[in-house]
Amino acid sequence: MEFETISVMGLGYIGLPTAAAFAARRKKVIGVDVNQHAVDTINRGAIHIVEPELDMLVQAAVTQGYLRATTIPEPADAFLIAVPTPFMDGHRPDLTFIEAASRAIAPVLKKGDLVVLESTSPVGATAKMAGWMAELRPDLTFPQQAGESSDVRVAHCPERVLPGHVIRELVENDRVIGGMTRRCSEAASELYKVFVRGECILTDERTAEMCKLTENSFRDVNIAFANELSLICDRLDINVWELIRLANRHPRVSILQPGPGVGGHCIAVDPWFIVDSAPDEARLIRTARTVNDDKPHWVIERVERAATRFKAPVIACLGLAFKANIDDLRESPAVEIARELGERFPGQVVAVEPNVNCLPEQLQGHVELGRLQDALTRADIVVILVDHAPFKSIDPIRLQAKVVIDTRGVLA
Repeated sequence: MEFETISVMGLGYIGLPTAAAFAARRKKVIGVDVNQHAVDTINRGAIHIVEPELDMLVQAAVTQGYLRATTIPEPADAFLIAVPTPFMDGHRPDLTFIEAASRAIAPVLKKGDLVVLESTSPVGATAKMAGWMAELRPDLTFPQQAGESSDVRVAHCPERVLPGHVIRELVENDRVIGGMTRRCSEAASELYKVFVRGECILTDERTAEMCKLTENSFRDVNIAFANELSLICDRLDINVWELIRLANRHPRVSILQPGPGVGGHCIAVDPWFIVDSAPDEARLIRTARTVNDDKPHWVIERVERAATRFKAPVIACLGLAFKANIDDLRESPAVEIARELGERFPGQVVAVEPNVNCLPEQLQGHVELGRLQDALTRADIVVILVDHAPFKSIDPIRLQAKVVIDTRGVLA
């Protein structure tokens, strides 16, 4: 099956690198996003996110004419949907963006096209996507109607990459591809083999959806163990970082590192999709989410206890991203902690985030964005929330006579 033109719906942290990967293989790629600024930036050959190597790929793809961005979907041979999948109140999955993208591409679909949902989704989302498209295109058949003989192929292929290493992992990692029929799976596999050097493993769409949720829930449960261990060690006056180093010398033990919580669009969100689908059975997964969601409040309480030593302490929050050396603030516990501290200590909180130029909306008016050295000079309390490279190079002398709350083990 030939895929000469590929459309990528959503040009964020996954969509744009994926579009660039196809374009690097000399495929014509049409990127679609509702954000006009992102579209204009990409069409200049620049990028609006931070990801190593991506800027060079996008510049080359745009310059050579293989990548173009727009706000309106156009005809293509394959459509990849990589839009956000947040949750609503009560941790219910919000498929609004997937539905909007599905309905947006429906008018330009033709017989033989392939539609792949890449967005991490609750089980059943791919079938819903096919249903939304079928509503608008009664002249075409979809897998739920015509099985293997459908006019349009539909599949789910979740991304499984690490921010900061996306370009390499997009190419090298195995891909789990779940089609609504075997023919759908095979068509999607042929598409990804354009740039994927890892193995493309075929399954059905519901298993593929659950696979991504399982991977992130596994990580969440293991992080919850480390975070709970840090609470216990604090109560028992034990250095958790040394404890974990010692325990991990056991040949069959590999405990993760604790932190101020869990962030990012995946691990902090995806387990709730499983809980929503099977609330009575997902007891361990729900508990892990609760442990990790509660960790920021524990950090805030430690800062408040430390603040009683000072009349009007300046509090420096080092890091806002959800992990080291990236600019992604989505679901970041560091942002939650900085916001809460900013409200409790107005005018006294300065945040240092070397990967962003301005504060997110929820911090504006509550927190000041500052430079590292200035923040260290002014601060009475230093809270290390992210293990960014510049923070690992802080001279310990700069921290003398200050209260330091190290949630990442940077100083351990």
